[in-house]
Amino acid sequence: MIDNSTPSLILVGPMGAGKSTLGRHLSQILERPFYDSDRVIEEKTGADIPWIFDVEGESGFRRREHEAIDELTAMPGIVLATGGGVVTTPENLALMHDRGCVVYLWTPVEVQLARTRNDRNRPLLQTADPQAKLEALFAERDPLYRKVAHHVVSTASGNLKKVADDVLACLVSRGQG
Repeated sequence: MIDNSTPSLILVGPMGAGKSTLGRHLSQILERPFYDSDRVIEEKTGADIPWIFDVEGESGFRRREHEAIDELTAMPGIVLATGGGVVTTPENLALMHDRGCVVYLWTPVEVQLARTRNDRNRPLLQTADPQAKLEALFAERDPLYRKVAHHVVSTASGNLKKVADDVLACLVSRGQG
């Protein structure tokens, strides 16, 4: 039963960590509504993320993302998959940490690269050297993911059931599962 005191489960981590796939899976297990912040932004704007980046730049996208995070984290008892760069806006860190149980889905760069190699819907990877970009993003963002997270779970195995079980164990340890 979800009421106003049921904290949300918020998944953070780099692109290719599996936040959306895992989030949908966990929402079924937990019988909670699932939201993907990038999809919410696309629905509100009527445009896809690459188009927003092209027209408004990353700063315009981050403003829209902050508005979505503020709205979504105010909802009780949801499962929320966030975009990889959500942690680059300091205000988002406080909103997520204070309003939910944040799980950082840690994923090594090699795994991120393999999972995102053919995805053209990731504006930051449309570069001559996606691996170098992923390494730079990891160096910048890993400390921020760790700062906001209540728990860190590795997704390197690619085993959805194992990762889901690890996240559920985090919720149980917080008395929320």
